[in-house]
Amino acid sequence: MSSSKPRVVKDYDSLDTNIQEQIKLEYPYGFEDNLVSFTNAAGQRVSALPFETDEKYYLVRMTMAEAQAIIEDDDDYDDEGNLTDEAKEDIEDRQDGEGEGEGEEIDED
Repeated sequence: MSSSKPRVVKDYDSLDTNIQEQIKLEYPYGFEDNLVSFTNAAGQRVSALPFETDEKYYLVRMTMAEAQAIIEDDDDYDDEGNLTDEAKEDIEDRQDGEGEGEGEEIDED
């Protein structure tokens, strides 16, 4: 982890949909096995899912039970807690279109 990136501690539900989708691609087999524990500013021991983008280092607050519930309630994951191929393709298509003209080709003369 680069120490120059700002650290952001947030709840999963308060994240931008785009970030949630990137997290799904990063953790296609669920979140619970990837949780880390740390002591927050109030001195409490909390667990979170680490996720890094080009700009920020996220710690997404969630307990083991919350990590399981998020996956169980998300239709993008199958009954075994794995990201479905269809959902993965849909998310990748949307992510590829971010910041670019959706599907537009650029003619170079």
